Amino acid sequence: MDSKEYQNALSAAIEAYRLWLENSELPKLKEACRVFHTSFVAIYNQLIQKRLIHEDPYKHEAKAGEIKVPDPINQEGDKMDQLTMRLSAYDNQLDFLVNFSQLSTEFLTLENIKRIIALIRYIDWTKFNMDTQSVTTKAVVDVTTQARTGGDPLCGRVIGDALGTLDKTSAAIMNYLKEAANFDRELYKLELRQTLTGTMKAGEANLDLIRKKFHMPGRPFYPDLVEEIIKEDFSPGGDTLREAVLKQLAVPEAKPKTVKKAVSFKSILLDGCSLIGSVGTALADLAPKIDENSLTLQNRKQGFFERLRIAFRQMLHKAPDPVIYDIEYLDAAKGTPVREKINFGVFRADMDRKIHVFVSLGRHGGSSSRIDAVSENQLLFLLEKAIRDAQSLHKTLTGLDEYFKTSRDAREKIKGIKPELAAIKNAIIKANQKRHEYSAQLEEEEQLKRLGIGTD
Repeated sequence: MDSKEYQNALSAAIEAYRLWLENSELPKLKEACRVFHTSFVAIYNQLIQKRLIHEDPYKHEAKAGEIKVPDPINQEGDKMDQLTMRLSAYDNQLDFLVNFSQLSTEFLTLENIKRIIALIRYIDWTKFNMDTQSVTTKAVVDVTTQARTGGDPLCGRVIGDALGTLDKTSAAIMNYLKEAANFDRELYKLELRQTLTGTMKAGEANLDLIRKKFHMPGRPFYPDLVEEIIKEDFSPGGDTLREAVLKQLAVPEAKPKTVKKAVSFKSILLDGCSLIGSVGTALADLAPKIDENSLTLQNRKQGFFERLRIAFRQMLHKAPDPVIYDIEYLDAAKGTPVREKINFGVFRADMDRKIHVFVSLGRHGGSSSRIDAVSENQLLFLLEKAIRDAQSLHKTLTGLDEYFKTSRDAREKIKGIKPELAAIKNAIIKANQKRHEYSAQLEEEEQLKRLGIGTD
């Protein structure tokens, strides 16, 4: 391949590589920088909240106009004041990088890439310990350690997750910048070939002569890249080096995207449904007892004429009179007794219906065939409603139990339901614990998302 043919092949390869960077890699770089900045801000805010650094009063006045690495922390002077100023400047620089820099192939020249690398490595997140040689990193390690060991578990979790993200994300940023640097190196070499070396003969192509004739406005003179051109275009092994360059610029084949599985706490709700479902069994066990208790009480109250009146109503196919019980139970929320009239027939019909609901919930909690069809929101709604229903039934049944036992003439025949009531109460407590556990996990997950810290 002669010089002109190679330049054409190189130009096509560089253009394809540019499109790949713009469409694939640079959006990832932008997102990685955003995550990097957000993770740093999470630590930065925790340090301010714990009063380990001050809030910089001049922070919003010091707007960045270009990428510039903050000064390092020195051994002299107040460390807190230095950290306050340096970390505030670092935050401003990262904000400028993420929100005001284009991060395009035009912007990512070798010079700008060097500045970005220096900015990302201002604090050594990949070797974040006291063994580091960086005085600035040591100072940040010191204050973050104090924050994490201060007895605030959430603070420790936030900082720990942020440090892990900074370590991982800084490595990703370096890989993307390496790809961008590879592009600009080869683009620089192509432009120099097109403007100068492409017309040179082998005897003319030396570093000093190229330096004298070099003219690329806006571009510095890179001796190492010029040496690469000389080797690739004028040395005996140049063909092999050229092939290596074209191979390096080959665009990787697109890999199928993997969708990250959303964090789900559905299993907690299913456990809660299984627990509250046991209320159905307890209700089914006590139902015959309260039916028998009600019948015993009604038979004791009915004299000859009352039984005769009931017989006539049955002959005329009239509905029986409703059985009303005036019960009393304690309102747990207010701590005061509540009196309520209960239509026993209506109550029993409603209880039978809810028994089926509870039993169904219990099966739902343990049946894998039904899990996928129900969303977390639906499960949460069902669980919360079942808990409320169980609490209401428990209050009414407690009142009925006490009412039946206060009947003097039928007390010896009344059957107690204390074991079943205890089982219902225990199921309510355990199901409520699962509901609170789900809410706590969901709230923590949402808080970490707002901080820009993902969970694995």
